[in-house]
Amino acid sequence: MRSGLIGRWAAVTGALLLTGACTQATGLAGVSARSPSTAPVTGTPSVTATIPQPSPQAAAEQPPKGDDPVKVPPPKLSKYTYAFPVKGCKTTYQRKLLVLPKTTIWAGQGCAFVAPVGGVVDEVNAQNKWRPSTDEGADREGRFVTIIGDDGVRYLGGHLDTIADGVRPGVRVKAGQLLGRVGRSGNARDTASNLYFAISWKTGPAFWWVRRGMVEPWDYLDAWQSGNRTLSPREETLALRGRLGETPRCAVQCKAKRTPQASKTPKPDDDVPVVITMDPTTTLSGLR
Repeated sequence: MRSGLIGRWAAVTGALLLTGACTQATGLAGVSARSPSTAPVTGTPSVTATIPQPSPQAAAEQPPKGDDPVKVPPPKLSKYTYAFPVKGCKTTYQRKLLVLPKTTIWAGQGCAFVAPVGGVVDEVNAQNKWRPSTDEGADREGRFVTIIGDDGVRYLGGHLDTIADGVRPGVRVKAGQLLGRVGRSGNARDTASNLYFAISWKTGPAFWWVRRGMVEPWDYLDAWQSGNRTLSPREETLALRGRLGETPRCAVQCKAKRTPQASKTPKPDDDVPVVITMDPTTTLSGLR
């Protein structure tokens, strides 16, 4: 009997040992019971995360951002400040020599003609005296205003429609101040409205050809409109006056048209044909 008891204990002990071995090998539900930190790694390749890098071409297409550009004011070229002579209107103008060293600034009827620089009004012509039959040179600009700028230069604006109130010789004006309105007076009556703009130096009214333009103005107009408002024609103007003199002789468009003269009455002894008027009902004997 004792031997049978011992046999049963041995069987139970063997079953327990077998169950423990199976549990250590597979764990619950077939999962290894060993800690992951102690489990051997056999034949498992290492995996490294790869971050995509931009190609050299892509880097060239996307330059690095820089600072905003620093706005540098244009250099100050003179102590004078100028204004474009037509204000508040779209304009175009010629940039080449056509007959005279002046320019035609095309602008709408009634646009403001303003003083290009501070100065004193010199001449004002409020009457449109030009006639195509005579085409007098002194009248070709029609209504016009000239000023002598503080820079010593004379500026002319012609073909005006009207003269601004209070603008008369001796009145002081500032750069940009209204002098008149753009029109078609003078020999511009058959063209679009425009401003005849000329640069010269002060002379007496008798020397009208000087005020019509001596210095090419377009480089200065370019600067005053979109570049440097301190670019001054003073140096060029005074140098030219020094070479030509204050009152040079007229060289271009100097003579007016001659008015047609009445034909003279022929003298009796002039060799002119004699016209005989006959009555067609009359018969002259001997006429062949």
